[in-house]
Amino acid sequence: MGLDDWIAGADDALRTLTGGAHAARPVPTAAEAELTPAERHLAGALLRVDHVGEVCAQALYQAQALTARSPALREAMRHAAREETDHLAWTEQRLEQLGAHTSVLNPLWYAGAFGIGLLAGLAGDRWSLSFVVETERQVEQHLAGHLERLPEHDAASRAIVEQMKRDEAAHAAAAQQRGGRPLPAPARLAMRLAARVMTTTAHHV
Repeated sequence: MGLDDWIAGADDALRTLTGGAHAARPVPTAAEAELTPAERHLAGALLRVDHVGEVCAQALYQAQALTARSPALREAMRHAAREETDHLAWTEQRLEQLGAHTSVLNPLWYAGAFGIGLLAGLAGDRWSLSFVVETERQVEQHLAGHLERLPEHDAASRAIVEQMKRDEAAHAAAAQQRGGRPLPAPARLAMRLAARVMTTTAHHV
């Protein structure tokens, strides 16, 4: 990869961390309901965790695009990153509507995810695809859990999370079709433990 690719990657990182993301697709919408302060607090905490997940997704996909051997895989990673940018912008907008803030640790989450993405990419395209499959499946499960926890009448948040869940499932399926295989059990467990630390922390900070 050339210097231009690394410069473009740095620009993407800045946009991710400074609120400069712009969605290509319109935000999924639903009728806005009146929420109690406790419901707004819960929805904000859950959406903040989802936003952190999208910050990490940007870092992972950008790192894996930089290290992909195959030009076709590199473009596939970039395409997925563009769809994840929609999620980033949607969750950020919803957080603002709820009067909640993004995680103050986003630079840390981004740096950690970028490093993991580099390692996955350097291991080879097959490992990189396998990592995407497992990551997206775990994210899909995580979003399903949030749909169960969001206030039942918070249709606006639910519409966003439901579309994100559909997109993550599609990313996992695409990576599997390209050759992704199940990761070894220790790797899957390590990913789950790391995700638990991130989600628990981001829920509050």
